[in-house]
Amino acid sequence: MHREAGLEDAIRSVGGISVLARGLGVAQPTVSLWRRIPAERVLSVEVLTGISRTLLRPDLYPASEAGAADIDDIDRARSDEYALLASLLLAAPDGDLLTRLSRLTDNGDTPLGGAHLALARAAASSSADAVRREYSDLFIGVGRGELLPYASYYLTGFLNERPLARLRGDMMRLGLKRAEGHCDPEDHLGTLLEIMSGMAGNRFAVSTDDERDFFERHIAPWARRFFADLEGAKTAGFYRAVGAVGKLFVDVEIAAFAIETRQSA
Repeated sequence: MHREAGLEDAIRSVGGISVLARGLGVAQPTVSLWRRIPAERVLSVEVLTGISRTLLRPDLYPASEAGAADIDDIDRARSDEYALLASLLLAAPDGDLLTRLSRLTDNGDTPLGGAHLALARAAASSSADAVRREYSDLFIGVGRGELLPYASYYLTGFLNERPLARLRGDMMRLGLKRAEGHCDPEDHLGTLLEIMSGMAGNRFAVSTDDERDFFERHIAPWARRFFADLEGAKTAGFYRAVGAVGKLFVDVEIAAFAIETRQSA
C-alpha cells in the first residue's frame, strides 16, 4: 500500500512506525494500515514530529493557506495549546518531544507564560524513560493509575456514564468521529482537547457557538479540577508542570468564552 509523503516523513522523523504509534498512543498495526495521516491526528503528529501540518496533510492545510485570514494568531495559538496538552495526555512524550518542549520560550509576564517556562524546565530535567514510567503510574498503573482522565468519572464517579452518552450525541450532531485506533472512551480529556484543537484551528466545520457550547458542556465542568489533581498527584514529576499549564489554560478559555457569551447576549 502506497503511503502519502506526509506520513512517510512523519515515520522517518521519529525512527519508525512503532515509535510513531507509541507516541500517538495507538497500536502499531493501526499506523501500519494508514495510507495518510487521519485528519484527527494531524496536529498531534505535528507536535510529536515537528513537521508542519502543511507538509503532513497539504490537502487539509495548503501552504497557500498558512496564516490565512480566517484563522487569527490567537486561535492558532489556542489550537496549538490544545494539541500539545492532548498529545501529552494521550501518550508519554518521547525524547524528541521533550527536547522541543525544553526549548519553549515565553516572556513569563502572565501566569500561563510562567507555566510554559516551568514546563520547559521540567522537560529539560526529565528523561524519556522516567516520564514514560511516570505516565504509566499516573494513568495506567496495575489495575488503574492514580488519575482517571475521563469526564464520566470526574462528573459521576463511574466510567462510561451519562456524560459519555451526551458527548457521543454531540459528536454525532457535529459530524465528528473517534480517530482510528483510539481505544479509550471518547470522554478521555486528551480526545476532548484534540477536538477543541480542531475547532479552534478551523479544521472542523463548526460555528463559534458550537465551539463554545462543546467546551462548556464537556470540558469546563471538570477539566480544571483534573489538571489541579494532576499538578498535585503523588507520582507526578514532569506532569506536575503539565497540570499547571492545563489548569491555567482552561481558566483562560473559561474567561474568554464567558466574555463571548456576554457580548452575544
